[in-house]
Amino acid sequence: MYMDEFLLGERDRQILTSVINEYILTAEPVGSRNISRRYDINLSSATIRNVMSDLEEMGFLHQPYTSAGRIPTEKGLRFYVDSILKVKSLDQREKDRIRKRYNFSELEASDLVKQTSEVLSVLSRHVSIVSAPKLVGTVLKHIEFIKISSQRILVIFVSQSGFVQNRIIEDKDDVAQSELDQYTNYLGKVLVGVSLEQVREKIAEEMKNAKTAYDRLFFNALELTQKVFGEEKDPELFMEGQVNLLECPEFSEVGRMKSLLQALEEKKLLLHLLDKTMDAEGIQIFIGSEVPVSEMQTLSVITTPYRHSEKVVGALGIIGPTRMDYMKLIPIVEYSAQLLSEFLNVKGSQI
Repeated sequence: MYMDEFLLGERDRQILTSVINEYILTAEPVGSRNISRRYDINLSSATIRNVMSDLEEMGFLHQPYTSAGRIPTEKGLRFYVDSILKVKSLDQREKDRIRKRYNFSELEASDLVKQTSEVLSVLSRHVSIVSAPKLVGTVLKHIEFIKISSQRILVIFVSQSGFVQNRIIEDKDDVAQSELDQYTNYLGKVLVGVSLEQVREKIAEEMKNAKTAYDRLFFNALELTQKVFGEEKDPELFMEGQVNLLECPEFSEVGRMKSLLQALEEKKLLLHLLDKTMDAEGIQIFIGSEVPVSEMQTLSVITTPYRHSEKVVGALGIIGPTRMDYMKLIPIVEYSAQLLSEFLNVKGSQI
């Protein structure tokens, strides 16, 4: 907290809020006359201008060029979000409208995560990001091996609640599909119905015991499965709405837009950002330079975790300009996480 913030009186806060609200609407510098005409502030334009000048000296506003109005700084936006903004929950009508966008009865759990990304992008008119649940705690329902070339094998595993994960592994032996089918049958009897942690432990234990009286096929199946589950992989990331950035006037310059779109392709960095969200409670808001991805520090990100059986398993959020409508968007992000958590709990007792 900045010491200057303690000096802001009600009048200062009112004018700062008005400048931010106007800037959210127009993406243009805001002048004192606009505030006087459009907002219920019983002050002259000259007095408003003086207050705006004081706010600029304290670092809450910025004048981009001489004779222009002011725009909020990151400090001003952060103070607005933390100390002024009063976020209201969505009313029941709005919640029902969002819920109706899902084809809940027809979707598997993995489809629900993807559709959440689509719905969130449409509702926010920004970029949406949703991480699939991490595999920690996953309980297997089905595992299958499919030969795709002489030394490459596609492994498909499905969780009890319907999450489908695919991985391609390299294997030096040219194993026939008929033998891979036998692996599937073996492992279906031994590993299905146990958690991923238990799978890893079981395989590690059996592989250490060279004297275990398994036949060659079962031993080879365990060896191949160890390649799949030997280490935790990054979860899948669903993203929608990159085209929405094209509608933001602050990103109209082609070079700037290109660099932003390239940054959004760095999914590992975005997953890291969502991981930070999973370690915290509730809504997290990153504004400008607070975004831990250097190429995205002209943007803001609103994120929150979602749960399954009270356990945080993933996170979702939206990415947009720093002048995004926080009051409108925070409850949408929050409710989307609540809705996804509810759907996952209904779909299955295990992910």
